[in-house]
Amino acid sequence: MALVNVTINGVSVQAENGALLIEVAKQNGIEIPAFCYYEGMSLQAACRMCLVEVEKAPKLMAGCTLPVAEGMVVRTESEPVVKARKTTLEFLLSNHPLDCPVCDKGGECELQDMTFKYGVGESRFTEAKQHVPEKQWSPVVFYDAPRCILCYRCVRVCSEGMGVGALGVANRGVYSEIIPSHGDHLECDECGSCIDICPVGSLTSGIYRYKTRPWEMEHVGTVCTHCSNGCKTTLGVRNNEIVRGNNRDRSGINGEFLCVKGRYAFDFNHHPERLQTPLIRNGDGVLEEASWSRALKLVAEKFKALAGPKFGVIGSTRTTNEENFLLQKFARTALGTANIDHHRSGDVVTLVDSLSGKSGQLATVADVYTAKAVLVIATDLSQQHPLLANNVRANFRHHKAAVYAVTPGPVREDKIARKFLRSAEADSIAAVEQLREALSKAGDLVILFGDSIQGDKVRQLVAFGESLGIPVKYVCLVDYANSRGAMDMGMLPDLGPGYHATAPGLSLHQMLAATDLSALWVVGANPLKGGKKLASVGAFVVVQDLFLTETAQRADVVLPAGSAYEKNGTVTNVCGQVQRIKKGIETVGSKADLAIFGLLARGMGISLGAVDADTIFAEIAATVPGYSQLPMPIILTGGAAQTHPVNGRVPASTVPGNISSARDTLFTTGSLTRYSKILNEVLEKPGALYR
Repeated sequence: MALVNVTINGVSVQAENGALLIEVAKQNGIEIPAFCYYEGMSLQAACRMCLVEVEKAPKLMAGCTLPVAEGMVVRTESEPVVKARKTTLEFLLSNHPLDCPVCDKGGECELQDMTFKYGVGESRFTEAKQHVPEKQWSPVVFYDAPRCILCYRCVRVCSEGMGVGALGVANRGVYSEIIPSHGDHLECDECGSCIDICPVGSLTSGIYRYKTRPWEMEHVGTVCTHCSNGCKTTLGVRNNEIVRGNNRDRSGINGEFLCVKGRYAFDFNHHPERLQTPLIRNGDGVLEEASWSRALKLVAEKFKALAGPKFGVIGSTRTTNEENFLLQKFARTALGTANIDHHRSGDVVTLVDSLSGKSGQLATVADVYTAKAVLVIATDLSQQHPLLANNVRANFRHHKAAVYAVTPGPVREDKIARKFLRSAEADSIAAVEQLREALSKAGDLVILFGDSIQGDKVRQLVAFGESLGIPVKYVCLVDYANSRGAMDMGMLPDLGPGYHATAPGLSLHQMLAATDLSALWVVGANPLKGGKKLASVGAFVVVQDLFLTETAQRADVVLPAGSAYEKNGTVTNVCGQVQRIKKGIETVGSKADLAIFGLLARGMGISLGAVDADTIFAEIAATVPGYSQLPMPIILTGGAAQTHPVNGRVPASTVPGNISSARDTLFTTGSLTRYSKILNEVLEKPGALYR
């Protein structure tokens, strides 16, 4: 695009012709204040705080809607501009309650900041303020109409950003207020984006309100422990308790976006049923509390006696890469078993094998935002993968991306799709053929597919992509925070770290069905959920978990583990992007899984090397293909970097029944759901997939 010369406050700058003045100024270190303008959203021009003086213009102009042009001369701090801003603030404050000391936005309020900078000392208005009672729209969203400055950010982020449209505006003039689109309550994703985007304290959080102030918290940037999209969440921690989650600094692959899980579902961490002491089954068959030393000594002695090919190990999709790497190393070297697996929810293995000899065909989260076309197959993306769905919607809004959906029922992507097809999951590949002509003209394409595309169907899909004659990238969708990392680290019965062949062992389902297991070690998983049984009735079972799950209730020894918010390490998201998690709090009595592995190894008299996250990641980088070239400065400073899996054949086949998504919705997240008060309270709509 052509460049034009613009002068702002006497400084000559170059900018793209047609770019918005407010953005050009920001790029050159000049602030034009605004309440209603928000990057990435439609233009509103409602607040008039961004008025600027443009040479030869007959009046002040709104900087948020003004495109720059050649020779434009702009003044953003002239006397008329400052006077206009003071007047605008005087109007806004004429009906705004002066309750900053109790308002939850205190210290983070944009109106407060602007008043300090431009506001007048007294108001000329003597009329009584219009007051209406505060309303509660949902367990997490409260609305105080008198504080509202009618910037419409909340309406736009819900409609455009989330694709929900749960908010609107009613009445006129001083009586105008934001209202839910469905009566007196919200029917939406309960994501809380409307609260975070509100520049004042009109929308407040039912979780955070009246608890603390921003400067009283420690802000810990880590990765959400729920779905596999890998959103960064900044935890507000006070007195060793998480009181808030957001990502207002836009760090991380998700920018500001967070779903209800990332923003609110941290409360499982403080659940009263959280395990804080080891449990050992006594002679009467009852689990009773025991000391850590006694429990570890018993487990170490049993593991040493029972080690061998009849030992089973089931790992987790929420433990870190370092923990998964050390667990499979422990199992294969110290316990002498190849029976290693975890709950697999997507066929990443076959996809990696199908792309053998090719490079750059695994999409990143950013690719979903920039691709010229996006194809969604057999998944309710907005419910199962909220960040990826958000990027698809943003891509459509900002870049006019061509979106296609092939799903068994209605999905949110239908609203923006050039074409959508209803197809049973078993027939998805055949249905995709109907889109061949349109996709071949797309320029480039990202394909996102669910768990029903596995085995030969993955190979068929890759062959279809290659036949289009355009660049195609793929995302094999998996469920949880480190589902992808568990596979990369070798938590598989026939593949070690980096997908190299190992002596084959039993899969998860085969371990549950086996009648001759000597022991079963379950780390951070709940394979007996839903009434499943362990066929080896005499097996010695050890479970490391946060809660007394169905599997833990079957255990002989239960060890209380730390959550993802209580440890350091790395995780790998659905797109293979590695990110660092940081310890924010700790729960008395629990231990990080990595620490438990180290203590058990010491009790067994074996050496696993230094058992700390940094040392183990260095070993991963040195031995696991795809992790050796990661730019560590990016990861260590809170960024994300994509791994590059093996570029050769993967010697493994997909066994039917070993791969299945849990089909979580926006308000469910595996076994953690029952321990999150928020997820159980806000379960409103849609409540199930494909609705």
